[in-house]
Amino acid sequence: MDILLQADQQEYDFLVACLNNERWAQKKLYETYYSTLIVVAQRYANNDEDALDILHEGFIKIFKSLHKFTIGTSLQAWMRTVLVNTAIDYYRKEIRRKTEQIEKATSLTNNTEDVISALSGEEILASLQQIPASYRSIFNLYVIEGYSHREIAQILNITESTSRSNLVKARTKLRDILQTKYNLTGINDRF
Repeated sequence: MDILLQADQQEYDFLVACLNNERWAQKKLYETYYSTLIVVAQRYANNDEDALDILHEGFIKIFKSLHKFTIGTSLQAWMRTVLVNTAIDYYRKEIRRKTEQIEKATSLTNNTEDVISALSGEEILASLQQIPASYRSIFNLYVIEGYSHREIAQILNITESTSRSNLVKARTKLRDILQTKYNLTGINDRF
C-alpha cells in the first residue's frame, strides 16, 4: 500500500510540474509517451506528416487540459483518448476544407460559348437519367428545385458533405455523358 501511495504522489508531483509549465516535466512527458502515441496518430493519418501534425496538436491539447486528468486513472489511456479525439477533429477540418474547395471549384466557369444551349430539354433530360439515382436526386433538388445542402441532407437523411460531394459527382458524370454523347467540348459547370 505504501508503494501505491508513493507512486500516486510521484505522479501527482510530476503532473503539477507539467501544469506549472516546467519544461523538463513537459519534455519528459512528451519523450515518455511519444512512441506510444505516434503509433496511434499514424493509424488515423494518411501519411507521416499528418501523423506528426495530429501528435503535436494532441500534445498541445494534453498540456492545456491536463488539469482535467483524474489522478489514480491511467494517464496513458487518458492521453490516448485526447489524441484520438484530436485525430477526429483534424479530419473533420480536412473534410470541411476539401468541401469548401469543391464548392469553389464548381462555381468556376469559363468564357467559352455555352454549348448546353444548343441541346434540347429532352436531350439534357435523357442524359440526366443516365446518372445514378442518388446523384440525380441531389442534382435535381439542388439545381432544379433550389434546395440548400442542409435541406437536402434533412430530406434524404444524409450529411451535408455527402450532399455536396454527390452534387459534384453528378455534375461530373453529366458533363462526361454530354461530352461523349454529343461530342461537345467546352461544357462549363453551369449545372
